[in-house]
Amino acid sequence: MKALLLAAGREGLELARGVGGMAVLLGRLARRLWPPRADRDELVRSLHGMAVQSLPLVIVTALFVGAIMVVQAAPLVRSFGAEGLVGWAAGFGTLREIAPLLTALMISGRVGSNTTAELGTMVITEQIDALRVLAIDPYGFLVLPRFLALVATLFMMTLWADLLALAGAAATSQLLLGVEPASFFAGVTGGLLGFVDVASGLVKSVAFGIAVGLSSCHHGLRVRGGAPGVGRAVTASVVTSATAVFLCDYLLSFVLP
Repeated sequence: MKALLLAAGREGLELARGVGGMAVLLGRLARRLWPPRADRDELVRSLHGMAVQSLPLVIVTALFVGAIMVVQAAPLVRSFGAEGLVGWAAGFGTLREIAPLLTALMISGRVGSNTTAELGTMVITEQIDALRVLAIDPYGFLVLPRFLALVATLFMMTLWADLLALAGAAATSQLLLGVEPASFFAGVTGGLLGFVDVASGLVKSVAFGIAVGLSSCHHGLRVRGGAPGVGRAVTASVVTSATAVFLCDYLLSFVLP
């Protein structure tokens, strides 16, 4: 029992240390947002590496997500003869929940882990210390561009995921249920609340981007112990990011209309 309590205490302290570290990091980045002190070239390079190179992965994922939504709903739709509602059902779940959530998890696994590895490698090779010696702010030069690029990437990729998931759902509806694309999208626009549902998913994507960006940058800057430390930091970053994404999703589901 004593060992269990000690282990729980250690985990609690580590959790508090991580949350506090990410809060401090957010404060440091916020101070550099106005006036903007992010390196423009690094921001453009990060956007290309994160957003442009992630697009093929998002395309494939979103198309299959839309198709799976219809495949799961097809038996129920057939049994009730409610083919006209398949657009509403697929669109509602995709725009509000599935597209932003799965996109965040995919970007976390690909981009967040890479950001942690990059920053961690710079820490153990003393490149960040060298920047300080040269009177270059490492937060403005390295961390803030990656953080902003990650938030922007999740927002843009969620937009693409919304469109592509609906396209995949429409194509699958025609193949499985014989629902024409015009009827499918009429069900989407007629049954959904409209802009509120799209905005809800996009607000979540920004919150997910902030969570993933803070987690990946925080763990990258805290790397210790050489190459094994980088591996441990990447693992911790992916786990923390996924947990933070689900927690943000749960809380925002109560707040957003």
